[in-house]
Amino acid sequence: MRFRHPDGSTVHLAYCTNVHPAETLDGVVAQLRDHCEPVRRRLGRDRLGIGLWLARDAARTLDTDPSALRALRAELDGHGLEVVTLNGFPYQGFGAEEVKYRVYKPDWADAARLDHTTALARILAGLLPDDVKEGSISTLPLAWRTAYDDSRAEQARTALLTLAQRLDALDELTGRSIRVGLEPEPGCVVETTHDAIAPLTAVGHERIGICVDTCHLATSFEDPHTALDALTAAGVPVVKSQLSAALHAEQPHLPEVREALAAFDEPRFLHQTRTSPTLNSVRAGGAPIAAGLRGTDDLGTALGGDVLPDSAPWRAHFHVPLHAAPAEPLTSTLPVLKAALTRLVGGPRPLTRHLEVETYTWQALPPELRPRDRGRLADGIAAELALARDLLTDLGLKELP
Repeated sequence: MRFRHPDGSTVHLAYCTNVHPAETLDGVVAQLRDHCEPVRRRLGRDRLGIGLWLARDAARTLDTDPSALRALRAELDGHGLEVVTLNGFPYQGFGAEEVKYRVYKPDWADAARLDHTTALARILAGLLPDDVKEGSISTLPLAWRTAYDDSRAEQARTALLTLAQRLDALDELTGRSIRVGLEPEPGCVVETTHDAIAPLTAVGHERIGICVDTCHLATSFEDPHTALDALTAAGVPVVKSQLSAALHAEQPHLPEVREALAAFDEPRFLHQTRTSPTLNSVRAGGAPIAAGLRGTDDLGTALGGDVLPDSAPWRAHFHVPLHAAPAEPLTSTLPVLKAALTRLVGGPRPLTRHLEVETYTWQALPPELRPRDRGRLADGIAAELALARDLLTDLGLKELP
């Protein structure tokens, strides 16, 4: 979906296909037919943007076989779909029964991550619509925090510098500008937007920036305006933003709240849980950060004992549907998304032009909330996009055909 910003530029809205994971190119093509086109039809659109997730095997096929890439571009056109952004965070196995920590491998100290991301950039240059010259890719925020030392940090920095050089060369060759954004996530080396400033300014290249995921932003109790102002002041480009909402528990000390949270403790994905008993603002490196953040790697750990203080709200990294907050006594962090979106595209100039709804956890929801078939899943995704569309038009953007 395309929107005209008041400054005259085009803002793109897509939804991420990691909600229907596939490891092979054949699986990706089936997604377009079975899921993406039905969502487009429900929205009454002639054209719908999708943020493709391409697993390692699918990406290798597309990168090494020009005819396969041309065929995928034709499939997209035939289904009324377009691609300006890719989700390059998961490498493979995102549809496995247990993903958990595996999603953080390989990290940016491993050559496989650089090679995969380079391949994605070449693929995206070939998939961009004819009238679009800029693409974006979101990626792992360097690494999971454990086993990451100075040596691996230097390897990661070198890899990002190499990537920037390759993106420059790709632009010269194709006329397509591809940018890559580190996506801060709780538990990673880059957990918050503040954590991203130092490594990104060390790289110091306009093609390497940040992807702001509003679920992750909320889970870490970051204030959207403070975070985005700090990125702007540091000259860190917002390559894209993923529109998502976290799980919020206002009174985690109550037994009924614990019981409601337990329904979201499931075995596939990590649901990092955070609380901030004190939100005293301090300054470090010129950027405001939140002091006193406490957390666990997973929701079950938080619920299993006295690991986290329960005198203040908890937030869990569980992407809940944008249009359907959980039933009381829980809710979602949709207000954080709205505040972030206002700052991202509500001003005189957009901070980013690529927005992506990313609720990949539909089938991880409590059983009574899961869509029972493809049709209901398409209904839910279309409802999320409709909500995002309305938020954008309320901010003064005009929906384009």
